[in-house]
Amino acid sequence: MTSFGERIRAGMATQGQLCVGIDPHAHLLAEWGLDASAAGVREFGLRVVEAAAGRVAVVKPQVSFFEVHGSAGFAALEDVLAAARDAGLLVIADAKRGDIGTTMDAYAQAWLTPGSPLEADALTVSPFLGVGALDGTFDLALHHGKGVFVLAATSNPEALGLQRARHEDGDTVSAGIVREVSERNARTAPDGEWGSLGFVIGGTVDWTDAGLRPFAPVAPILGPGFGHQGAEPRHLGERFGFLQEAVVASESRSILAAGPDRLAARISERALLYRGD
Repeated sequence: MTSFGERIRAGMATQGQLCVGIDPHAHLLAEWGLDASAAGVREFGLRVVEAAAGRVAVVKPQVSFFEVHGSAGFAALEDVLAAARDAGLLVIADAKRGDIGTTMDAYAQAWLTPGSPLEADALTVSPFLGVGALDGTFDLALHHGKGVFVLAATSNPEALGLQRARHEDGDTVSAGIVREVSERNARTAPDGEWGSLGFVIGGTVDWTDAGLRPFAPVAPILGPGFGHQGAEPRHLGERFGFLQEAVVASESRSILAAGPDRLAARISERALLYRGD
């Protein structure tokens, strides 16, 4: 079984680093001529999957925009997840789950178990109840060849007080998260392979300000903030250094605002910038 780290490494080597976000905001639904309903978000998601297939390696549905429609919204999300994986896309479920004990284990089972209705290739998780609380999730992901993206350094101003706080050893909370997760990757990833336990580090985050340092082994970095929020492909090197090739550069509004008729063309345009062709 090929690990998630190696699968996403191969996918980005072939298709580039762009990740297309599936974020059916109410205003986008209206612009696309779709209802703000479970049926609307389902249609929106399926259209994005169709446009992304063959053009990028990764898509990232934002779970909240489906969840707002209740059980019907989750049913719509199940269809979108299945369609994306059937199309050969790697799917990151952006759910940011975080809890303790059996509760967190159940979240992991829902999103990372093969054959589950909500099966994805990777899940975003919150470590702010302690990285150790995610050990069951890490174990399940690795057992099934899945991935996890751990929130480490986000760019929203509300997070700065928590994430930039310092431990007694001088490391920021963000740096401590990266260190702890990297230690787990070092124990589980064969030499030369990417780890499957990745990080969420915003594309607009200043690593020095966040107290971050390069880490090993290499693991995928989900980088929100590209496109509409200001980060561009040219910033990969200056922000991420030698880890730039591991960045899954996520764009949503900058692509989705093109509308359904120009969606495929916009994805191709943006994907080309991340392939360096």
